[in-house]
Amino acid sequence: MPLIARIISVLLHPLWMPLFSFVLAFELVPDLGYFIPPKALWFNYLVIGVMTAVFPLIGALIMVRSRRIDGITMDDRRQRLSPMLSALMYYCLTYWLIRKYPHHPSTLSLFLGGIVALLCTLVITFKWKISLHMAGIGGLIGGLSGLLLLFSSFSILMLVPLIVLAGGLGTARLVISDHTPAQVYVGALLGFVCVFATVVSGFVI
Repeated sequence: MPLIARIISVLLHPLWMPLFSFVLAFELVPDLGYFIPPKALWFNYLVIGVMTAVFPLIGALIMVRSRRIDGITMDDRRQRLSPMLSALMYYCLTYWLIRKYPHHPSTLSLFLGGIVALLCTLVITFKWKISLHMAGIGGLIGGLSGLLLLFSSFSILMLVPLIVLAGGLGTARLVISDHTPAQVYVGALLGFVCVFATVVSGFVI
């Protein structure tokens, strides 16, 4: 059971959620990519993957090597602050880069919602250990729910597998980490609300 939980935690790590959100959004809502050539869209995927997953991961590994944090799992709440600040910087830079393309406003709102969710989890982490994994997948579901409400281009049943995965991820975090059920539930709710509200309101800066 712990091995399966660790595999789930790696596959559904919050580092992958911005890329997963973008890919699923464009697959489920074709209108979002109307003005984006296929090659440009794939380049956007590459930029998002590198900037929001690869670079933050490398930064965390450097912090482990320099003994600023004990390990990549960052079980200590206080040790999460520096990697999260680094990730937030990369998120903001990525948002600036994708704004150079003629993206639909809802696409920008989707990514901006991830920034809002990360900022909120960072603020909470100063005082309380919230589940970053659940905030990530909660944001993914919240973003797609917002797009479904705006565009109605796919069935709500498409969200069911993601909700099941979220349940599995929440269980995995309880099995292999020192998270409490409250930290798992609040993380999922925070991620969902932040991204859903940003997408539905059309908030763009």
